[in-house]
Amino acid sequence: MELEKGQVQVYTGNGKGKTTAALGLALRAVGRGLRVCMVQFIKGGGEYGEHLAAERLAPLLTIHQTGRDCWIFKDKLDPEDIRIARETLELARRALTGGQYDLVILDEINGAAWFGLIGVEDILELIAARPELTELVLTGRSADPRVIEAADLVTEMVEVKHYYQAGVQARIGIEK
Repeated sequence: MELEKGQVQVYTGNGKGKTTAALGLALRAVGRGLRVCMVQFIKGGGEYGEHLAAERLAPLLTIHQTGRDCWIFKDKLDPEDIRIARETLELARRALTGGQYDLVILDEINGAAWFGLIGVEDILELIAARPELTELVLTGRSADPRVIEAADLVTEMVEVKHYYQAGVQARIGIEK
């Protein structure tokens, strides 16, 4: 199967579900035989359930996890985080323009730009480089207005209530 035309989607906002929505789209695409690549920015910290699923759905679903297993602080950027983000940006560019994938998901790329690990201009260049038949999904909080303007579809996740506030930590199989 081949897409008739690719679009650019953005999932942003402070609510839970941005990566989960992108993974739902990936599952739907794989079910139709499309080839999907997810590149995860700033998502170090061990194996998540989606990585285990990708092993089962290979070769149609590929996930590249990048980033260190630590918090990133906007006012105290570590040069190592910047280096990793730049490498991840190049990986994303190859995945998007290499002709191997029908759907490319750049998970947490908006957050990487908000932190200053990459530039908003880098994201806009990726959008401009997207092949016509490739779907591109950009996730992460704090999507820049220019990215929102360049997208075809934008969904903002809004937190109304979250069980983290009651002390419930990330659970295996649900959040990781």
